[in-house]
Amino acid sequence: MDESAFHRARGAANPQPCVFEKALFARCCACSLVERQSIAEREVLACASPPAQAQCAALRALLRQKSVFALKLAQPDGPLPHANEMKLQCGGLQGLQRLAQGQAAAGPGVLPALADVHELVRVCSEKFGGLANLPYSEVVQSVVAFPIRRRRS
Repeated sequence: MDESAFHRARGAANPQPCVFEKALFARCCACSLVERQSIAEREVLACASPPAQAQCAALRALLRQKSVFALKLAQPDGPLPHANEMKLQCGGLQGLQRLAQGQAAAGPGVLPALADVHELVRVCSEKFGGLANLPYSEVVQSVVAFPIRRRRS
């Protein structure tokens, strides 16, 4: 199956894709609402809850907006390179975890895998009175500090 056919089939079979799919595949987090599906011998992730998916999409958009300078993006609205997407998703979720647990901003080392993205987003939203009120300056520090694996030569 060619890539364009795969993306058409994916859109038809998965109308509610998981916003943090790359982070879930990298095993830096988990989610209680994720549904795994197979399309053309590939695995895709869907969200079981439309309101939760909308909340995660709003969070990801805010993370991206607040991280433009930190990620040195020349085109803020263009597609992100894979490494930057991993920093945004995994680092952003780790920053949220630090906020939820009352820890200091990004320090040395990586936190263990997150237990549940949906619960983390819900807790942070309640704690700060909405996603727009999160202290993104602290979260962006975790985005920048997230280590990216380098290619092997």
